[in-house]
Amino acid sequence: MLEASIKPGSLSDWLVYLESFHPKAIDMGLARVDQVRQKIGLTPAFPIIVVGGTNGKGSICTMLEAILNCAGYRVGCYTSPHLLRYNERIRIQQEEIDNESLCQAFEVVNTAATNCGVTLTLFEYFTLAAMHLFIQTRVDVAILEVGLGGRLDAVNVFDAECAVLASIDFDHMDYLGNTKEMIGYEKAGVFRQGKPAICAQFDLPITVRQQAEKIAADFMQIGKQFGFSSKANQWDFWGPKGGRYALPYPTIPGTKQVQNASACLATLDMLDNKLPVSMNAIRQGLLEAILPGRFQVLPSQPPVILDVAHNPEAARTLAENLDMMPFSGRTYAVFSMLKNKDIAGVINALKNQVDVWLISATHGSRGACVDELIAGFHVAGITQEERVIHTFPDSVAAYVFACEQATKNDRICVLGSFHTVGAVLQYQDMARIR
Repeated sequence: MLEASIKPGSLSDWLVYLESFHPKAIDMGLARVDQVRQKIGLTPAFPIIVVGGTNGKGSICTMLEAILNCAGYRVGCYTSPHLLRYNERIRIQQEEIDNESLCQAFEVVNTAATNCGVTLTLFEYFTLAAMHLFIQTRVDVAILEVGLGGRLDAVNVFDAECAVLASIDFDHMDYLGNTKEMIGYEKAGVFRQGKPAICAQFDLPITVRQQAEKIAADFMQIGKQFGFSSKANQWDFWGPKGGRYALPYPTIPGTKQVQNASACLATLDMLDNKLPVSMNAIRQGLLEAILPGRFQVLPSQPPVILDVAHNPEAARTLAENLDMMPFSGRTYAVFSMLKNKDIAGVINALKNQVDVWLISATHGSRGACVDELIAGFHVAGITQEERVIHTFPDSVAAYVFACEQATKNDRICVLGSFHTVGAVLQYQDMARIR
């Protein structure tokens, strides 16, 4: 355990220590986390919204956060992973947590874990640290994004007043199972008896509804208990408390964002007795919610699109968004992925949208090497004769090459993981400073 003589000081010291402390980066199960939670005494009195699913979790969290903030509530929001800074994962009133507060929270969690004689993963430390900070700063509501799955995710040690599932698709199959039914069962593990369980997917695996019925959750699915209709410049919502009309389209771009926004409004309908919000707060929140790395288009020539799409469903959505984008030239894709992802599935979803692939390894033990990416192209049936494929030492080198080669009629798409998009964003920030 951590001894006083080697106790970390700075946030970077803490992160180095915590990342190397537990023998596994991912260790599914609630027993250790709940033991430490009880030791600290983390029993929140405010309502908790838990958001799970394969894709769309970040969008739903961000829109809920913005709307509730506009309604005047003190909102705590916990999301993962991050793009540039670990601090992004914990926000209070839409402000990232500062280094000192985060270090103090880690100290509290680490002391409790030491006293319990257990080790925690970095994600588990962050989860408990986030809740400690939310309780300490007396938030009115906490929004918690599930990290992986749901049933055995650290977030699930806290009972949701309302649980939201954004989507169910293939990802993390080595942990969650290789069928949508198995994955759906794991993700539905965040549902609670008698509490709202909101699902933003039209074609749900049957196991999601079965789990809701088994525990008698208040189950609602888009297209059945709530939904939306799109118009030229606005959209309408219908749900358990009636309709909300002439709503602005979310500022977060993408073809699935109205679907995600509908789940947000259904959630707010079901929490109306605890967290009432006005129509003005809803409209303002939809316009103010900003989420970097989700079909984010940088104001440049040629246009640069940043998207953290890292599984086939997300890649298909990205392909839809690219297809709807006015464009006349070639598409350069700066691409790298983690090796435990469906590399071929992502490539296959985007193969008709990309002309030039610029690939590189992702650093870290989980990152795919260039050979693994090339193997993904072979599985997807793409050869050098069909598409141009260049290799680079890292994502930034690939991005610089794209910027040098692309004309104003072309476009550059950076995708594949948070690591890939984060590296390019960091390069952009440094370039502006210089």
